[in-house]
Parts: sequence; structure tokens; C-alpha cells
Amino acid sequence: MVGSAVARQRAAYGVLFPQMKTATKYSLRTWVMVLALALTMLVGLMLGGYFTSSRFAELEDTLLKQGTNIIEPLAIACEYGLRYNNREYTKRLIDQVQRHNSGLVQTIAVFDGQNQVFVSSKYQRDFELIKMPDNMDFHQGGQLEHFGDKLVLRAPVIQESLPTGATPGPMTQLGYVAVQLNKHEALLEQYRAAVAAFIIVLIGVQLNLLFTFRLLKNVTQPITDMVRAVAKIREGKLDTRLQGDLIGELDSLKRGINAMAASLAEYHDEMQQNIDQATLDLRETLEQIEIQNVELDIAKKRALEASRIKSEFLANMSHELRTPLNGVIGFTRQLLKTPLHDNQRDYLQTIERSASNLLSIINDILDFSKLEAGKMVLDNVPFALRDAVDETLSLLSGVAYDKGLELVVEIDPKLPDGLSGDVMRIQQILNNLVGNAIKFTEQGCIRLQLELTDQNAEQITLRGEISDTGIGIADDQKSVLFQAFGQADSSITRRFGGTGLGLVITKRLVNQMEGQIGFTSQQGQGSTFWFTLAIEKSVFAIADPLPQDKLAGERALVYEPRQSSRQTLVSQLQGWQMRTLAAEQRQQLPTLLEQQGPFDHVLLLAGQFEQEAELSTLLEASKNLILMVEGNAPGWQQALAREGQLKLMPLPLSQRRLYDQLSLHDLSRLPADDAEVPALAEGEATRLPLTVLAVDDNPANLKLIVTLLGEMVQQVDSLTGGRAAIEQCQHKQYDAIFMDIQMPEVDGLRATEAIRADSLNRHTPIIAVTAHTLRDELDRILASGMDDCLTKPIDEGMLKQVLNRWVRQEQESGGVVDWALALSQAGGNANLAREMLTMLVDSIPETRDALTDAIQRRDNDALVRSVHKLHGATCYSGVPALQAICMQLEAELKQGVDMGDLEPELMDLQDQLNQVANAARPYLAA
Repeated sequence: MVGSAVARQRAAYGVLFPQMKTATKYSLRTWVMVLALALTMLVGLMLGGYFTSSRFAELEDTLLKQGTNIIEPLAIACEYGLRYNNREYTKRLIDQVQRHNSGLVQTIAVFDGQNQVFVSSKYQRDFELIKMPDNMDFHQGGQLEHFGDKLVLRAPVIQESLPTGATPGPMTQLGYVAVQLNKHEALLEQYRAAVAAFIIVLIGVQLNLLFTFRLLKNVTQPITDMVRAVAKIREGKLDTRLQGDLIGELDSLKRGINAMAASLAEYHDEMQQNIDQATLDLRETLEQIEIQNVELDIAKKRALEASRIKSEFLANMSHELRTPLNGVIGFTRQLLKTPLHDNQRDYLQTIERSASNLLSIINDILDFSKLEAGKMVLDNVPFALRDAVDETLSLLSGVAYDKGLELVVEIDPKLPDGLSGDVMRIQQILNNLVGNAIKFTEQGCIRLQLELTDQNAEQITLRGEISDTGIGIADDQKSVLFQAFGQADSSITRRFGGTGLGLVITKRLVNQMEGQIGFTSQQGQGSTFWFTLAIEKSVFAIADPLPQDKLAGERALVYEPRQSSRQTLVSQLQGWQMRTLAAEQRQQLPTLLEQQGPFDHVLLLAGQFEQEAELSTLLEASKNLILMVEGNAPGWQQALAREGQLKLMPLPLSQRRLYDQLSLHDLSRLPADDAEVPALAEGEATRLPLTVLAVDDNPANLKLIVTLLGEMVQQVDSLTGGRAAIEQCQHKQYDAIFMDIQMPEVDGLRATEAIRADSLNRHTPIIAVTAHTLRDELDRILASGMDDCLTKPIDEGMLKQVLNRWVRQEQESGGVVDWALALSQAGGNANLAREMLTMLVDSIPETRDALTDAIQRRDNDALVRSVHKLHGATCYSGVPALQAICMQLEAELKQGVDMGDLEPELMDLQDQLNQVANAARPYLAA
């Protein structure tokens, strides 16, 4: 309502006074004065000029007529005097004329035919003014000349009378008469006329001013009063009114202004009432908002407190649940290492799987909590994509094959294998989606497809699709599929199990990796989940690319009754340029062997053969027989594999492993899957000459870690509290200390601070053994002075990695190559560690040349790139000294340090490269 009143007020101003929208330079009074005076003066000047010029011309004509009337009779009268040379007669004549016209005539002179003065009315020496010039004649009549305020008239004296009896002939000019007239009287008359005209114009202007001022008084003054009234109205003085009687339209304008003022006053009153009401409403609203702000502040504090309590609860529950699980899983695995009956082994494996499932549920809840709080931190480490996929599917394939499902994996050949990112979270995404597909599919096929959709110099965009032939999702349940603690059907939880967090965790992980996720599904016909991920390329190769020409032209026979798996395998072999034949039915094999054989490779689905005799013909017809196994192979197949007659490959097939099996025909060259390289395996299996301390208040956990450490090091001391650990560290030095966090009296953090402050173990690596997995807790643990964290339940492999990471043994190389560190960086995989070290050594000549070239060209950017690439390679090869030099050089170069100032470091780098190349030989030879 306030807005409408203001709008009406503005409209009233605009309608009644549109001229007020723009400012004028001059006032109305000025315009009236200027226009009135200008018109009057213009007319007066025009009339005065006209009449004055007319008067001047009239006086000039009169003067000429008078002069003509004098000189013409005088010229006739002078004929006699000139004819008879009678000067006296002529003198009396011109004197008489002079006297009668003394006011007009100033001088009269008569000239003879030789242009000489005959007589003159006045004596004067100079007759040049009135004398006719030599080049003038009287053929055109009389002569007239003006000289300033003088006028000279000349008329010829003609002989007209003839003697008696003479014959008329041409007239003879006897001379001429010159009269000088005085123009003073004529000029005076002209001046009088001009003055009279000026007086008349001045009188007209005065009369015009009189009428103009009268007009201004009756018109402009009321308008000025109206302008002032409107200005007061604009200032808010709405009681302003115009008084008096005005003429014509001005009176109508006055009434309009008064009506406008009255209307505006009404609008103003209405607007003021609306403002008062709005102010009252706003005040009440502000009071309510203030109350709500207080309530929100209280709610925020309560929410923060609840979040803190939830975090503490999750941390405590994680600790309390992981602590007993640590003992259950740890001792179960230890017990599985001992001789057991089949039933006992089955029971223990069931216990381990159940405990692992419980641990998986706990991890899901903790992951969801981290994602919900925005505390999930993604790692960025190099990894091999295909190895990561193989590792994930190897864990899921057992469940799939137990249900009789077909598991098909298709990876785009264009996808680079060397990537950099959080491989554990990528595996978690695949594990959740493929695991769900297996869980909700009773029969049919599970297909995983990975393809490259986009890439640039730094990263790729990966798209994955997981399709199944399971139960599908109802339309009314699709909208809640990605909600936490929910599944498509409440009965599914009881039927299939699970927390309902897998998909929501997957969605948030995908979003955090700058990707998207979605699905299509039809109830009863299966589902297809898809996702995209933006993943960085690794700065160095993680694994050697598979040479495409090594298998080119070799012949292979594939027997796979399942269409999807058969097509995928055939497509893979053909991508390696192999000539491939496929059999859908077993009965086709003898015909193909007879007509197309022999083959370089024969790949068979192992489950289709139950007896050794069924393979006899195939063993003879192929140089390389490979059985593709779902789950565990029968004993007779394992025996044939040990004898070297065939090879066993678990499904789904790993591309690299399949390539290795096809490229190596000599079975004796292939080590068994569980074989170690003899030279280093023995050294790695022996206990390290170390003394370590284990501290934990839980007897089961303490016993487990002591047992595990006892298999790795020569001496293990154990204590049950932080206070005892502090006292023990005052008297004995250890190579490593494994410290629990939550202990009575003195916890692990306070014990670590005391040991760091004053003991024999101030520089000893202290590893936290904790059930906490939240990032804040881990950061707090590391900030207290501990060197690393080992999460419960304790995994034997992780324990070995931590031990190797912090307790590095001196090698024969003098510490140039740290094999324990290399194993730790390779996840305990000796073959991968050697492969990474081999790649580093092979790249040293190229790196040395690149460094030399950059130094010679003084190219700082090229030097930075070379050092950065080398630094990335050293992070996974167990060469700490070389890695430290690279890190220092890279940091200083990026800070702008001149290349010349880094000459000592560059020389150390070249020397260290030579040392690494020499020190790596024993490991590569092994």
C-alpha cells in the first residue's frame, strides 16, 4: 500500500507539471522581456532605417535639383560673355547668382575652351577641385562629382545663336561653368531626420516595456507563485495553497495545483498510516527473528555438541569394536597357520569371514560419517588401473562363482594403466557396485565395463558400467536408492543383508572425485549402474605396456560356452593380433582340432572337464593349454599344473597375467603362484635382528602383536601400561616401539611425550596401534610425536610394512638401495618392488642425458621437469638418498634459485645416480 501511494504521488507530479521534469536555463520573465524588446527594437530599427534612408535620398535629390536649376540657366547666360570675351559681363552674372544663392553656392567659376579660368565668383588660387579633368568631356551632358561634404556641378557653355544667313552646323563648346555647392544644410537636415527616427523608436520601446511589465505582473508573477507553491509541496508542505483571482487558464492551473496538493495530502496521510503499520509489523517480525536467531544459535550449539559427541562416540565405538575384533581376526589367522582338520579349518574360516563382515560394516559406518562431516581426505598415489581392478574382482569372484554367476570384465585398450589417485577408494567404488550386483543377482551375468571418454595431458575421464541380470529396482523405489540406511525394499535387508550405506558412500566418493553416478533399472530384468571419474595420469609408468606384436599371428582356440565371456576373451586375443577360433559347445572341439589344428594356445573353461582323460587329446594338440578356473580347481587339475602339462588361471582373467601365460610357452620358466625368489625370500623370511617394545593394556591384543612381531624380529618386550613403558624406556633402548593409545592412568600420547622428552628412546620410531580411523584422531596422534599409525585389527602384511618402513636395515649397497623400504612401498610384493627398481635403473641413462642437456642450455624449466620426473620414480623404488636429493633440488629450483648456485647438489645427483645403478644389480639379478 505504501508503494501504491508513492506511485500515485509521482504520477500526479508528472501529469500536472511535465515541464518540471527538465530544468530550463532562463526564466519565463526573461524570455518575455527578451522576446518583447527584441521584436519592438527590430521593427523600430527597420522603420527608422527605412524612413531615414528615404529622407536622406530626398534631401540629396533636392540638393541636385537646386544645383541644376542654378547651373543650367547660368551656362546659357554665359554664352555671350565667352563668345565675345566679355569678362565683366560674365563676372557680374555669376556674382549676381552667388548673392542670390549664397547659402547654397560656395563657388562659381567659368572656364574657357582651353580649360582655363575665365572668371570666378571668389578669388582662390586653387581651382583644381572644381576644374574638369583633362580626360573628361561633356558628350554625356553635365558633370557631377562629390568631394566629402562638397558637391561640384559642371555644365558646358554651347554656342547656339548663328549670324543672319549662316547655315546651321555642329554646335561649338565655348567652355563650361563649374558650381561648388555646400552640403552642410543638407547634412544637417539628414541628422535631424535620423534623430527624429531614433526618438520615435525609443518612444516605441518605452511603450513596449510598459505593456511588457504589465503582462509580467498579470502572468509571470502568478506563475512564479505557482512554482514556489509546487516547490513547497515537493518539500512536503502539503498544506500550501494558492490564493487570489487569476485570469483565464492561470485560474484553472491554480485550481489544479490546489487540488493536487489536497490529493497528495490524502496520499501522504494514507502512506504514513501504511508506514506506521508496516513498521509495527516489521518490529514484531524482527522480534520474532531475534527469538528465532537465539533459538537457532542454541540449536547450532546443540548440533555442534551432538556432532562432537557423535564423533567421540564413533571414535570410541570404533576403538571398542576393533579392539576385540583385532584379537578374533588376528588369532584366527594365526590358528589357520597351524595343522588343522578340514572341519576345524572350515569353522575358523567361517569365524574369519564373519569377523571381516562385521569389520566391513564398521568401516561403512565410519566412512559415511567421514563423508557426511566433509573429513574424507583422498590420497594421490600412483597405481596400475588393471592391477587394481584385478585385485578387487579377485576378492568378489569367489562369491559370484559360488552362486553360479558369469563375471565378465571389459577394459578399454585405450585406457592408460598408469594413473595417480586414491586407488583404495576407487577399489571401494568397484567393490560396492560389483558386490551389490552379485548380491542381488541369483542367475545370469555380471558385466564390468571400463572405457575412456576423455583425456588431456594431465588427466583422463573414466566411465564405468556394472550391469547385472538381477531383481532390478521398482520405479517407486528409485528415488530413495542413494539415501543412507535404506535399500530398495525393506525386506531386502533381511534377505540379502547389509547396512544400506554402500550406494550413498559410493555416490559421495564419486562426487568427491569430480565424477557423476547414475543407474537404469527395470524390475525383474536387472540394473545397470554407471559412474564417471576424473583421474590424474601418473608422471611415470607403473607397469610396462604389453607389446602388441609379440603374440601377433599365433593361433588360439577358445572354448567358453557362455556368450559374454567368450566374446570378451576373443576380442582381447584378437586385439593382440592373434588368429582366434571359438567353440561354443564342447562337441565342436574334436572337429576344430582335426580340421584347424594344431594350435599355439588352447583356452578351456575348467569346469566343463571332470576327468583327466577328457583333456588327453587337447594336451597333445596344443603347445600351451590353459584352464580357466572358477574358484578352486580339482586336485587332478592342480597335479597336472604342477607337472607342467597345463596352466591354471583364475577367472575373471587378468589381462597382464593372461598375456604372460600366452607369451611364455615354456612352463618350466613360470614360477608357481606362491613361490618366492630364493635368494631374497630367505632373507625376507628370517627374523630381523631387532629389539622392539609392544605396549597395550588389552591382554589379547598384546598377546597378538607380540606373536606377530615374534615372527618378524628376534626380541619382543611387552608391557601393559604407559607408565611402565616410560620407566622401561629410561633404561633400555629399542629399535621400534608399538604403543596403544587408550590405556588407563597414562595413555599412549602422554607416554610418547614423556619418552620424547627424556629417555634413551628420544629418536626411536614410535608407532601408534589404535582402533581410531577418523582423520582428526590420526592427526592428533601424529602431532603428539608418534611417527606412524597401525590400525586395528592388525594385518600381518601391514605390520611388516610399518616395521620395514621405520626400521631400515643396512644392505650390502651401503644404504643406497633400501630393500625393506622398496618392499614397503610396493605393498610387500617383492616382484613389484623389483619391477619398480628396474624401471628406475633403466631410466637412469635417459635421465642423465636430459639433466646434462638442460644444464648446458641453462634451461631451468627443462631441468625442473627432469628432476620432477626422477623424483616421482624414486618415491616407489626404495632409494631414500636419491629421493632426498631430488626433493631438495626440485624445491630449490621452483623457488627460483639460480642453476649456478646448485652446482654441488647437481654433482651429488649425478653421483647418486651412478651409485643406484651399481647398487641395484644384486636385487635385479635375483
